[in-house]
This record gives sequence, C-alpha cells and structure tokens, in this order.
Amino acid sequence: MPHRTRPMTALLVFTGLNVVLASTITPVYDFVCFLPYWERRREQRRQECEASLVHSQST
Repeated sequence: MPHRTRPMTALLVFTGLNVVLASTITPVYDFVCFLPYWERRREQRRQECEASLVHSQST
C-alpha cells in the first residue's frame, strides 16, 4: 500500500515554520550583534587604535 502524500498539510507546515523563523530572526540577530562582549571589544579596539595614532604622531 503506497504512502499517501498530503500536499496541503505539507504546505501549511512549511509556511508555518517559515513564519515562526522569520518572526524570531530579529531578536536573535539583535542578541548576537549587540552582545556586551562585542561592545566591549569594539571599545577596546577603538582605544588601541587611538593609542597607536597618538604614539605614531608623537614620534
């Protein structure tokens, strides 16, 4: 007995899954991109860059 396919159910599940993933991507993106770790790292790199500029200008 062959397996019956249910294209409407598959389409609804696929669409529902995409809606859920699309609605959760913004908070996940914000969480990953704006972690305090990256903010601290960005600030540290900025300070290192400024320090190297001051050092190179003074010599």
